[in-house]
Amino acid sequence: MSGWVTVAGLGPGAEDLVTPEVRAALEEATDIVGYIPYVARVPPREGLALHASDNRVELDRALQALEMAAEGRRVVIVSSGDPGVFAMASALFERLETAPEFADTDIRILPGITAMLAAAARAGAPLGHDFCAINLSDNLKPFDLIERRLRHAARGDFAMAFYNPRSKSRPHQFARVLDILREECEAGRIVLFARAVSTPEEKITVVPLSEARPEMADMRTVVLVGNTSTRRVGRWIYTPRGTVAAGTA
Repeated sequence: MSGWVTVAGLGPGAEDLVTPEVRAALEEATDIVGYIPYVARVPPREGLALHASDNRVELDRALQALEMAAEGRRVVIVSSGDPGVFAMASALFERLETAPEFADTDIRILPGITAMLAAAARAGAPLGHDFCAINLSDNLKPFDLIERRLRHAARGDFAMAFYNPRSKSRPHQFARVLDILREECEAGRIVLFARAVSTPEEKITVVPLSEARPEMADMRTVVLVGNTSTRRVGRWIYTPRGTVAAGTA
């Protein structure tokens, strides 16, 4: 039987947010490859090998999957959220670019519900107009590039979603992000901290930018920042679909 590699998104945490397409791939797999906590989400079964690894070896993980597929194995690389959003799909193709011997591998990318969309749904529709997503980790890019992109996004009046906002090794950087936002945005700009969305540990905190603090975020938090039109209606937060909300013209 020919082998294949599938990169699958497990969603933000809740099992009922894993798509049927991803579940089917997991049932067909002979091998699961991924970061330790993501592999732990896949139930063990007879005939299934679990290959868990650390979060700094994405390219090694991708090569391992390609090699196993060449041996005829059916390999699923698991990511949280969506595999194409700051996750393993890009890493797989990056590795494939340097390993042309695997160019004919049967590869599929299966989408999942990413954290910013799950968080936005909990709040209402804060990403209802133009928005951007920025990974605040500087593991793969310099922090001055993050700062530049952040300023341009704020000046362009995008709603923003921030991934990996604050780790133990770089707690000071998210404080700098908030400082930049305060330089570029009004004090009342809505900021949403969504931690562990769809899990029993879920916590949603909504504050104006003036009250946002670095310690409100960690690596399990996605941070959403509205644009100048983002507002509340009852307990919900939404961003109008245009520059003027319906009924306000």
